[in-house]
Amino acid sequence: MARPYIPEEDSAYYPPRARWYAFVFLLGNAVRRRLAMDRIVMPRTMQIGELLAGFFVPGVAVWLRGPRLLWQAALAGTAVLLMVFIVGFGFPVANIAFGLLISLHCTGFVYYCSPLMAGEPFERRLGFTFVILLVMGFLMYMPMRWYIQGHWFTPLRLHGQVIVVQRSFHTRQIQRGDWVAYTLDENAVGENYHGGVVRVGTGLSLEPVLALAGDRVVFSTNSFSVNGIWHTNLAHMSVSGEFTVPENHWFIWPNLGISGYGDVGEGRINIAMLGLSDVAETNFFGKPLHRWFWRKQKLP
Repeated sequence: MARPYIPEEDSAYYPPRARWYAFVFLLGNAVRRRLAMDRIVMPRTMQIGELLAGFFVPGVAVWLRGPRLLWQAALAGTAVLLMVFIVGFGFPVANIAFGLLISLHCTGFVYYCSPLMAGEPFERRLGFTFVILLVMGFLMYMPMRWYIQGHWFTPLRLHGQVIVVQRSFHTRQIQRGDWVAYTLDENAVGENYHGGVVRVGTGLSLEPVLALAGDRVVFSTNSFSVNGIWHTNLAHMSVSGEFTVPENHWFIWPNLGISGYGDVGEGRINIAMLGLSDVAETNFFGKPLHRWFWRKQKLP
């Protein structure tokens, strides 16, 4: 009699093949054993969800662990420090509040982890606190601060004043007379720059936009005009000539110190300043706010 067909199946004796990402788990287990983290057992009074919430949200760890009076004080202190940091943005008091906020957050989280570190020697508890402080400061607070200043708001210190500028402002919304913060382009000075004939300091400047792309600017002895509207000449402005503002550019006359070395006449300085006045929209840094909360910002 013919042997009946029997479908072949994988034997349960042989384990399944390792997946391509198995090395990640192997590496993680090796690091865990190397740091003796496999000996750490989560106490019953601690939960993973509470641990993560306390790590990422300041004041929550004390609320989860501490008595009523203690967590109320921690939450109130967090709110006050955060408000001082935001309102005093750019001033030394904001930096102090920022440091105290990190310390308060770290202290509350370490307090929540007290059952985990119970029975450990003082050196290990101190080292654990120091590691948490570094992790919170350099992996959470500092990147968050850099992101806010790089994309939302940045405080600028100009002429002894702190002015907060809005970074996420669209350049197409800029109108004549609007103040903007922009980066100076030293290459725009042209041939009068090389060789040290005219030396222009680089950095940020805060000035009003005098003309937009397509506007016609005419210079005369004591005044200049934008589309036929005349204004009083500014420092080191040309006394003759005209031009049309190029596309995606602004006409902004810089108000900064220019030092000449050697035989430098007013004409060369005028040309250097004229080169700097042609500002590309790509040099836009931010638009100053009229008020930062209740503090009115005084422009130069």
